[in-house]
Amino acid sequence: MLFAAVALSTSTGCLIPMYSGDPVRRAEQLIYTSEDLRAITDEWERIWFLDQPSHMTAYRTHGGIL
Repeated sequence: MLFAAVALSTSTGCLIPMYSGDPVRRAEQLIYTSEDLRAITDEWERIWFLDQPSHMTAYRTHGGIL
């Protein structure tokens, strides 16, 4: 029990590594992960039609157009 507590307290991060130990494979995995995170905003805009032009007419407020 004491050995497990010491072993776990000296480790950093997750017990099961998320990325490979091979530098080439790890770089590939990091690129894929960052591309996926970058693509989330594009996907969100596409799903909610935020990337489409608005067809609503502009309305005046205090002399300005919103």
